[in-house]
Amino acid sequence: MSVYRPSAARRPPHAVRAATCVAAILLLTACDNTSETDIATRKVRASATASAGVGGPQADGIPGKAAPAPVAPRLHPREIPALGPQIRAEIPADSRQALVVSGDFYNSSLSTAVLYTRDDPARGWRAATDRWPAHNALNGWTDEHWEDDLRTPVGVYGLTAAGGLLEPPGTMFPYNQSPSFAVSGEGFDGESLEGSFNYVVAVDYNRTPGASPLDQERPLGKERGGGIWIHADHGGPTQGCISLPEDRMRELLRLLDPQKKPVVVMGDVEALER
Repeated sequence: MSVYRPSAARRPPHAVRAATCVAAILLLTACDNTSETDIATRKVRASATASAGVGGPQADGIPGKAAPAPVAPRLHPREIPALGPQIRAEIPADSRQALVVSGDFYNSSLSTAVLYTRDDPARGWRAATDRWPAHNALNGWTDEHWEDDLRTPVGVYGLTAAGGLLEPPGTMFPYNQSPSFAVSGEGFDGESLEGSFNYVVAVDYNRTPGASPLDQERPLGKERGGGIWIHADHGGPTQGCISLPEDRMRELLRLLDPQKKPVVVMGDVEALER
């Protein structure tokens, strides 16, 4: 059985070419129009996105996610150099002055001293003086001081009273001027002791805080020693005290402020690093 198929209408070759050109022109025109439309649409969308605040800085390469604000580095308060965690923990939180006396080694009578302050707790401690030469006891240092052991007690102790043979050099400390501070005789190296107590600051080891340096009360008992002072240097070892050059004693007395709860931190280098 045959199926009827009508014959296709034929056009001359030039008509076909003309139609082909027209179609191509229309296609190109349509493409050009589409491109302009797309560009315009993209510009409108970009403008709207910018107005909405979405097109700002990107975080982690994710479009539209704002970068985090810069974080300021955390500041750690400065610590006193060469002090270990155990000794640091013994310094009262409300103390803002610390005289650090560092002995050369356990059995040495030679040491140095620096006064530190922390007026701004957020910034921590800073040195308020140069490093001063100092002496300590003839036999060095001890963690357990006893009468006549000729050693200086290691530790952190309050400074609450001062005195001396001479008039106070403009100090804010309670100051007991008395002829009882006169001293004579010779030290362990044959040096004169005269003038050693022209200026003194009492160290609150086995004594009543705030009392005159001349006070004889010994809360721990007399066998545990006492009368530990910071006083003017006589050029040799002490019996248990700390000694500084007399001009440094005057400077120390001018700088110490009872309102800042001053302390002395003292010991040989190894002990202070604990």
